[in-house]
Amino acid sequence: MSNTEAFDDWIRGDFVALNTALEEMYFAQTDRANVAGVGDALKARLRDQGRDLILPLLEEGKSNDGFANAFDLLGNVGMYLGALRRHELTNPDAEERSPFPEASALALHIGVSIGMAPRFATAHLATHNLAVHGLRKSFTSLADEFLFIDENTRGIISFQRAADALSRIAPLGITSPVTDVLWDDAKAALRNVAHFNARLFANLDPERFFYSVRPYYKPYRVGRQVFRGANAGDFAGINELDLLLGLCRASDPYYAQLLHEKLPFMMPAEQRRLRECMSRRSLLDEFLMLADESDHQHAHQPWFRSNAAHFLDVCDLYAATARQHHDQLIQRFIEAPSAQLPPAAMAGLTASGPPLPVLLRSLEVLRDLRCAAPRDDLPTRHADMAALRAAISD
Repeated sequence: MSNTEAFDDWIRGDFVALNTALEEMYFAQTDRANVAGVGDALKARLRDQGRDLILPLLEEGKSNDGFANAFDLLGNVGMYLGALRRHELTNPDAEERSPFPEASALALHIGVSIGMAPRFATAHLATHNLAVHGLRKSFTSLADEFLFIDENTRGIISFQRAADALSRIAPLGITSPVTDVLWDDAKAALRNVAHFNARLFANLDPERFFYSVRPYYKPYRVGRQVFRGANAGDFAGINELDLLLGLCRASDPYYAQLLHEKLPFMMPAEQRRLRECMSRRSLLDEFLMLADESDHQHAHQPWFRSNAAHFLDVCDLYAATARQHHDQLIQRFIEAPSAQLPPAAMAGLTASGPPLPVLLRSLEVLRDLRCAAPRDDLPTRHADMAALRAAISD
């Protein structure tokens, strides 16, 4: 067995067992947020076993076995570092550099070689989480973690389907009658997103998610630098939808900063898709241009009314998923449980790094952009969407 295979076997086996045992200890306490002084012997085994498997990989310089192998190894070392952070064996707020130089060096080596942030990314646990005999990678064997990973992955795949359908409209043009099949594909995919979200929210235990799943996604140091946690939105499809629909604009400083920040957490192929999408004119702008031509004569044509109605249906479904995510997942599974924590436990709560109130305001901005909500303080497309609706209702 190669060193890479031995590390992967450990990540799929003893690594999961150790994390699960620790989570059961934490969850049995009155203060479930406390990890200090709990299960120290198990934490030491986790730390030492992982280090012993990483040392020979570092000596090999494993970054030249092709992208797929390097990407998979990056995910494994990233999950190891993420678990060390979860169990407070490392904390970026108390350190100037990672106390795990071997794991940091391996992650940095691979990350630079494949053009990604040197930590585990969403794709490692979602779209590129290879199942072996039906079992996919995870931090624990808790049912709520598998539920979270699986339903998130189904949602991501569905967003990707919707983005792929919309991206195929541009070569045909929004006046083409054959785009009906693509609009229908996009709508079906977005309905699936809402279905998978609803199923997740109905079955996920808020306490288990907050205390036993979410903490593995915290920021941690790799070498000297702190890298934010993996985010479920770290894939191109959702931003392609933002840009193709025209609900968000790459020229908006807020949104451009968001894209800049998340690119390293995407796979290189995803990064290329997103960059290509940023150069296209949005579908909303295409419809508005046609509606303005020839004294609005196009707005009365059957092809315009049909395709514009399809477009607005897609936007409505997309807005519904944005509200669903924010108003249910964020509020029920993060905001509400966090209100029960003592002030000292609020530090380092979020995966993206900033304090929770700052994160919540940022997420509200994104929700309202995607919903084209009426806000005077944001460049939403509310007025433009209203103008398009009016054009086809005359």
